[in-house]
Amino acid sequence: MKAIRCHSYGPPSNLVLEDVPSLKAGPKEVVVTVKACSINFPDTLIIQGLYQFKPDLPFTPGSDISGIVKEVGDGITHVKVGQEVVGFAPFGGLAEEVVLPAKVCFPKPPQMDFPTAASFLMVYGTSYHGLKDRAQIKAGESLLVLGASGGVGLAAVELGKAMGAKVIAAASTKEKLDLCKAHGADETINYSTENLKSRAKELTQGKGVDVVYDPVGGHYSEAALRATARNGRFLVVGFTTGDIPKIPLNLALLKEAAIMGVFWGSFAMKEPQLSMENNMQLIQWHAKGELTPHIHKSFSLEETPKALELIMDRKAMGKLIVEL
Repeated sequence: MKAIRCHSYGPPSNLVLEDVPSLKAGPKEVVVTVKACSINFPDTLIIQGLYQFKPDLPFTPGSDISGIVKEVGDGITHVKVGQEVVGFAPFGGLAEEVVLPAKVCFPKPPQMDFPTAASFLMVYGTSYHGLKDRAQIKAGESLLVLGASGGVGLAAVELGKAMGAKVIAAASTKEKLDLCKAHGADETINYSTENLKSRAKELTQGKGVDVVYDPVGGHYSEAALRATARNGRFLVVGFTTGDIPKIPLNLALLKEAAIMGVFWGSFAMKEPQLSMENNMQLIQWHAKGELTPHIHKSFSLEETPKALELIMDRKAMGKLIVEL
């Protein structure tokens, strides 16, 4: 089978497309013939050796996939050979086949095509876990989403609306903010031309925002934390700027605010039952038309480096998909 391979840590241009042996399912594993794999920001980190874990070289990046079950291992009853599925793995998805742990491989909702299904699990799972399980956001509260036109950001915008929050989307261009408005944002902040803290305070009548969803990091994080209300919750989702901020902890003290990490991959592996319940709710919202992944562009497997470069250059809005 063909796979994108990382033989040495570095930029996307280091990746190569090559033939590798077909895969076999071990106990409680599923081999899936991949039809689509979404590109996520962590993919750009893992190929550079900058992610939380480092697979042994060489490896195949890619985690969020949809496809058709080719083989199941012992002890698996919830999916069968020939079934259309969606799944998640730490790496391995940018290939014609991938091995998934059975507990993170699920039947594909019939209303979703393969590209939509591959765009769904990680970004909506991450955002829902953050807003529901970590921040416990309530209807009527305010939500500030940084990097709101990106994959997880746009998912957080839609979920905030579905959960009854007032959603304030922050991004760097009018084009990105127009997309956020189309996906349900109540208000917007262009943080390349507006003061993030001042504008967020203004949009909440001076109170500050109840929840901040931050997949961006950098200097925006402190400004957003300063814009929180008393008892606010600040969700640490990622660092697409490449800069992990150093936050003055007196801000949390003065506001009695909570700073919370959101690591959906760990949650999905360690709490599969709760993750499954979350997924069922997300699928219901999608079926009702309340959640609609925005696919910016599709690529072939050999074009994977171009897709990763687009993510790294922060030129993508919504999701990028590799179709096989």
